[in-house]
Amino acid sequence: MGMMVTARRVEAAAGEVRYEFGLDDRFDRILTIDPHTLDARVEDGDFNSAAGAIASKIVKAWRSSGEFPSRMLFAS
Repeated sequence: MGMMVTARRVEAAAGEVRYEFGLDDRFDRILTIDPHTLDARVEDGDFNSAAGAIASKIVKAWRSSGEFPSRMLFAS
């Protein structure tokens, strides 16, 4: 069985980038990335495979373009 994780960028405080994300377009969790260190954390503390997969895709896109994407999709 595959996994589809979607994320959309939302307003954040200075010094952080925030995404609502979840499985199958539910956007029920919050991912926060420090743009200076690229450390990622999840608001609920459960940095599981879905969080790791979408964080990895977002950071890879940032490294490629120099900007954090407004939306991201991970499917396996």
